[in-house]
Formats: sequence, C-alpha cells, structure tokens
Amino acid sequence: MGIDPDRQSLARLWPRAPTLLGMIHLRPLPGAPRWGGDMAAVMQRALADAETLEEAGFDGIVVENYLDAPFYPDHVPAVTVAALTRIVATVVAEVSVPVGVNVLRNDAGAALSIAAVTGARFIRVNVHTGAMWTDQGLITGEAHETLRLRRALGTDVAILADVHVKHAVPPSGLSLAQAAADAWHRGLADGLVVSGAGTGFATHSSDVAEVAQAVPGAPIFLGSGVTPTSVAALPQGARGAIVGSAVMRGGRAGAGVDAARATELVHMARG
Repeated sequence: MGIDPDRQSLARLWPRAPTLLGMIHLRPLPGAPRWGGDMAAVMQRALADAETLEEAGFDGIVVENYLDAPFYPDHVPAVTVAALTRIVATVVAEVSVPVGVNVLRNDAGAALSIAAVTGARFIRVNVHTGAMWTDQGLITGEAHETLRLRRALGTDVAILADVHVKHAVPPSGLSLAQAAADAWHRGLADGLVVSGAGTGFATHSSDVAEVAQAVPGAPIFLGSGVTPTSVAALPQGARGAIVGSAVMRGGRAGAGVDAARATELVHMARG
C-alpha cells in the first residue's frame, strides 16, 4: 500500500533530520491527586521549559500531563482539558517551533481538540489502534473516532502513534510488526513511535528495524531512553527522537528541563 494522499507530511513540519522533539512534563494539573493549587506555577515552568528547549535547538515540543498520575485510561475530565488548553495556547504563542499535545493516558480526542483550537501542530497517541494491557487496565485504540474528528474539525494536525507503547504489554499474538502495519495502513497515523519498556528505558534498535521493515517509508521516532551518547547514532530507520528524562534536571522525568542537558543533547545529535 502506498502513502495515503491525505496523510500529513511530517517533512513539512520538520525538514531537518534527525528530528528532535523535547518533552514538557507538566506539573500536576487541577483535579490531579498531586495538584499543588497554583496554576501560575504550572504555567511558569511550562513556559520556561518551552523556551529552554527552543533555545537549545529542538525541532518541536510535546506538552504532556505527565505528573497527573494515576491516569484516566481514556477520557480525562473537563478541568484537565481546560488547563491543558490554556497552557498549550500560551506555549504555542511563545515559541516558533511546532508544538504537540499528549493527553495521558489515551485521550486522543481531547488532544486533537486542544491542538485544533490552540494552533498546536501534532498529537501523540499512546494506543491508536488495537489494544494494550496497561496499569490503567485494557486500553483500546480509537483511530476510527480520532480520524473522523480530525476531518470534522477541518484540521491538519498530525498524529504520532505509539507502537507497543511503553508501560504496557500487548495482547498475546500481536507482534510489533503487525501493530505497526495496523497503525500505519489502517489507523492512518502520520508517524510511529517506538519505545523501550518504560520511561527512560532505551529503545532497542532491533525493534526500530522490525517496524521499519513492516512499514517502509513511515517516519519512526524513538520514544524513550535517548541519551547524549545514543542520540549521536540513532538506529537505522529512525527519523528522530522524542526526548524527556535525558534533558531534565538530574535526568529525572518530570523534574523540569535543564538548559545544559538540553544543549548538550542537541550538540551531540547535530555533530
């Protein structure tokens, strides 16, 4: 099967390779168990992280409600959508690189809606097609809803879909190659994300190779475990990487972006 003419071209968003997307792990949002009661503080760190990532040379930024754990398996409350919309809109206005949204654990409809009204250019969806066993239970993809919503909204927001997403186990018999082919050919994802077992765990080059062989031509991003050392030699078939822990203070996910770490990683990637 060839590339669908309606598929969003990630080359238009990011003509340079390797493409580096930096994470903003938001502080807990209103309603979350660890919510601190200060939206201004949440916003302040989000903007600081965004500016630091852009100045370091990242090609794009992903805003994520990382510290809202434990996560809803699918649809998040209205207050979460409201908080994310406010933050993403502000980040989009402050940086020149494309901004993306990931609404954990798997609210693709909310992410797409937020992107459509804020000017964000892409979303990440943990389970786009098929199903995965996670700490939230069985999560089922809703590609049929997401693609129809995108068409109804008249937006060209790109969809980056995880394949065998981290912190999860696939149903028995679902190979990585089959999951990738389904997300690409049947789920019409615009790019695929391949990760290690969990946050900060390295992505196996053999997994990238398997996905690249299953879906030739699909843009593939590493979704976890990228370091200043490994980013200098991404596995063959990888278009780029989504980087979180490695550029945060102390190398800890959720700790906020460290300028020196972010700059070093970009320097190593660009040579």
